[in-house]
Amino acid sequence: MRFLLLTLALSALFAYQQVGAEPAAVYPHSDSDENNSVGLPPVPIPANNPQTTAKIGLGDKLFHDKRLSVDGTVSCANCHDEKKAFTDGLSVSIGHHGLAGTRNAPTVLNAAFNRSQFWDGREPDLEGQSKQPLINPVEHGLTNHKQVLEIVRTDPDYLATFQTVFEVSAKKLTIDHVAQAIASFERTLVAGNSSFDRYYFKGQTDAMSDAQVRGFQLFIGRGRCVSCHTIEQDHALFTDSRFHNIGIGINRIQQDIPRLTEAFLEAKNKGGQVDVLVLTDKKSSELGRFAVTDELSQIGAFKTPTLRNVELTAPYMHDGSLKTLKEVMVHYNNGGVNNAGEPVNDFLSGGIRPLNLTEPQLDDLVAFMTALTSSKYANPTTAQAAN
Repeated sequence: MRFLLLTLALSALFAYQQVGAEPAAVYPHSDSDENNSVGLPPVPIPANNPQTTAKIGLGDKLFHDKRLSVDGTVSCANCHDEKKAFTDGLSVSIGHHGLAGTRNAPTVLNAAFNRSQFWDGREPDLEGQSKQPLINPVEHGLTNHKQVLEIVRTDPDYLATFQTVFEVSAKKLTIDHVAQAIASFERTLVAGNSSFDRYYFKGQTDAMSDAQVRGFQLFIGRGRCVSCHTIEQDHALFTDSRFHNIGIGINRIQQDIPRLTEAFLEAKNKGGQVDVLVLTDKKSSELGRFAVTDELSQIGAFKTPTLRNVELTAPYMHDGSLKTLKEVMVHYNNGGVNNAGEPVNDFLSGGIRPLNLTEPQLDDLVAFMTALTSSKYANPTTAQAAN
């Protein structure tokens, strides 16, 4: 079985160092459950932002601080709630004053392993990612990062902690220090030790149900899921960290693509920020990776999300348009359309084609998805997400 799995996944081996970063150090998993890291690799830590207990605590406080928004109602935790596996349970996230964005909030769990951040990969690391929502007009809504610094510079507790952690005075405190602290906290949000991990990496043959085992065989076989949601010899992140057009969102705007791409490039050339452009216009959001690279081949392509804890993170896809895991399986089974027989978009990734799986087989794949829930977050009340 492992030989077959490795053969299928060989083309998607991971390089865990951040793009452009110094060699990474290894930080031990901090969760109190010593088995939490089963199935995961070591957490990559940038050499220029080493982990410390004080820095992690500071990042935790910043992550939950609603003062870092224009109306005092939005923190990072609004869209990444621990009680919801660090998502928000909404199709698209809601920012300050009830403004709706255009994209679904991905989980922060195991984001430390991502080779790029956001659905379109516009930031290479957690440090860069943490800066954007603060000044996005539909998220935290601050005008600039100076407003963040004004808040932390006038808070005695923050000032004392920043001094301890970074050895900087109020005048030398920058948004990069804030970002490093938040990123350090996020790197502690790791979750492995699922039923699959115990079955596959620990050899506990009774860790998965019969339906989950059948689903696993489909996952690595006829379903071809492992082509993008990869599994390695000693760990599994269930993502190839690449970008694919799978027929979500883009199918609805095909007739607008020539106009949209031209207008988007023009807006970028005039200084428009990608995060602002895609989160303030639904149709522009559907351009996907193209918005970052300007490459036509990347139209409608979005990053492969991890499948870890996917049972808990409904709704699904970059736009939250699929409500259940069964709907996700049907979409792939139909070859990249929600309803069998519908035309596919012109930029559909080559690997997306009808699978011709039966209803029981689709149910088995859904069952396997539930085997990817970390023991730390397993809760029977959340199982409805898979139905």
